[in-house]
Amino acid sequence: MTTLVCNCNRTMPLDGAALARALGEPIEVYTALCRREAPAFQRAARAPESTLTVACTQERRLFLELAEATEGVPSPEERPIRFVNIRETGGWSRDAAQVTPKIAALLAAARLPEPDPVPTVRYHSQGRLLIIGPLDATEALADRLGDVWDVTLLALGGAGRQTRGHPVLAGRLTGLTGWLGAFDVQWQEDNPIALDLCTRCNACITACPEGAIGLDYQVDLSRCRAHRDCVRVCEAPGAIDFQREPLAQRATFDAVLDLRPTPAFTQHALPQGYVHLPPTLDAEQRLQRLWGLRDLVGEFEKPKFFRYEQRLCAHGRNEQVGCRACIDVCSASAVRSDVEHNRIVVEPHLCVGCGACTTVCPSGALGYAYPDAAYQGRAIRTLLSAYRAAGGRDAALLLHSQGAGQRLIEDWGRAARLDAAVQGPPARVIPWALWHTASVGLELWLSAIAYGASQVWVLLTDEEAPQYRTALQEQMAVAEAILQGLGYAGEHFRLLSARDARDLAALDAAARVPPAQGVATPATFATQRDKRATLELALDHLIAQAPAPVGAEIALPAAGAPLGTLQIDTAACTLCMACVGACPAGALQDNPTAPQLRFIEKNCVQCGLCVKTCPEHALQRQPRLWLDPQRREARVLHEQPPFHCIRCGKPFGTLKGVETMLARLSAHPMFQGAAVERLKMCGDCRVIDIHTSRDEVRITDL
Repeated sequence: MTTLVCNCNRTMPLDGAALARALGEPIEVYTALCRREAPAFQRAARAPESTLTVACTQERRLFLELAEATEGVPSPEERPIRFVNIRETGGWSRDAAQVTPKIAALLAAARLPEPDPVPTVRYHSQGRLLIIGPLDATEALADRLGDVWDVTLLALGGAGRQTRGHPVLAGRLTGLTGWLGAFDVQWQEDNPIALDLCTRCNACITACPEGAIGLDYQVDLSRCRAHRDCVRVCEAPGAIDFQREPLAQRATFDAVLDLRPTPAFTQHALPQGYVHLPPTLDAEQRLQRLWGLRDLVGEFEKPKFFRYEQRLCAHGRNEQVGCRACIDVCSASAVRSDVEHNRIVVEPHLCVGCGACTTVCPSGALGYAYPDAAYQGRAIRTLLSAYRAAGGRDAALLLHSQGAGQRLIEDWGRAARLDAAVQGPPARVIPWALWHTASVGLELWLSAIAYGASQVWVLLTDEEAPQYRTALQEQMAVAEAILQGLGYAGEHFRLLSARDARDLAALDAAARVPPAQGVATPATFATQRDKRATLELALDHLIAQAPAPVGAEIALPAAGAPLGTLQIDTAACTLCMACVGACPAGALQDNPTAPQLRFIEKNCVQCGLCVKTCPEHALQRQPRLWLDPQRREARVLHEQPPFHCIRCGKPFGTLKGVETMLARLSAHPMFQGAAVERLKMCGDCRVIDIHTSRDEVRITDL
């Protein structure tokens, strides 16, 4: 392994010897690695070591070009070069003299291997673009995009040109679904003028006495008074027919450019390939969206960001819906309910990889796949252990997105050099980029505290949908309640919000807060693919290290709590065991040898399926963390004496269940006399009694 560190023209007080001790390798600090000391980079790039890390992102492009131009340097596929930002993340901060542990942590994490590959989702765009909007605006954009796209226009008013350069559709848009390469567009042709026949000769416009026909070549039926002069002058082309029946049309397109003020989709994350360009956008935003549209022709693929295990899913059982957290939080409308098959369905082409569904999933049925929880946990453990080994204390882990979040971190670091009011990222704050901030939740936050972090902060920007903020707040409330209940003092979890450079002063102030109490001995466990397993490992360590638990149980907020117990009304419960069949997590169990309802609290995900399934409404959820080791063991929630068959004496059912059944059927005409007595018999004796009674009837008849 080779690591190249540069102090950027001596603007950072880097301690090479301390970094060498922390990383376990010789470290030479360069002053102008991207300029006069570039040969040092070339030598390192040619060296046979398996990993090359450059502590500079400012000149990433230059280094990659230099590597490509240097003879003997392996290709990026053979040996990728890792780049780490140490300048804006801390080297330019006001407390840069204490930043060595953080730099060591970032460099150590950069050495981790890439995440394991996952299946991909493919898009195939052949270049068919539909532009929806006023005819003049759509035609103008079609001219600018026609070199890349085969453009069709869906005209909604406006004034068209005399020369028709692109196919034009007209009518009322009735449906738009799909994604890049597979948009299904439906519209209703309900206007007397058929645009595919119209020659744009303008004879109808001149002939119409009401002025009901505009340069969009459609009749405004609210103004038309049935003079039909337009039909007469359009006799040759035959484009106008007031007797034409409305016609439902349907076509597929690879991408859609929508110029209307309101988008066709209501979700926060619009489908890939759908570009909304409302009139309110400024010039820069319009250019950015149109420029991105030009790149959407061809073959594309992305990781399949999620994995789904139906056996763990708490969404539904027996056509009853319990948990729908993933459906409610998805900002792309990619998750839907399939109650018939007791599952949810995720459309991977709509999924944008935010991971919010996996964060709020209480059972782990939905898991984030790229990178998965095991990889993220390993990265967090590496960060914190390297930070601690270099002498760092009270680390605050700052999770942010790779897009807007990363740009804010860089702006924050640069502002510390230029603005006296901004101090920059504190030395104890370790930024860590995620694909999306909503992809990490309760179990990894608590694992970070168990690994030795003092606090975990999440930086939100305008990228996040409103429901993401709500979900993260709920998860943080649960995590904070657990730590406070265990006696860990201080505020451990916080959402930080910032949009752009105007918010940097507030972000700077929010980061300058006292550390919270952490564990005395950091954990060493490895996070698991299974969400519940990771959560249990973190809880075990935090409980073992707890300064002073406040009681035998910790009450948790009702919203978002994946832990808890069940309260049962024993007077109402008949031990029908419907709840056992509904429980997806194996938390509720029966006893084959006795009429008992048993419960393993560790397994309960608080989905509520048992509550909705219970015909007697005898169950209620109670979110909590029970600190007793018995939470891992089966305990009896309710039991009753068995009912004994009145004929053979064999136990079957429960006394309460049979008594309830007899009471409910007492007035039914089919259950009178001998029939009601049979209800008190076991299944075998009931059959015998029926046949015996029939034989007696036959003998009497003889």
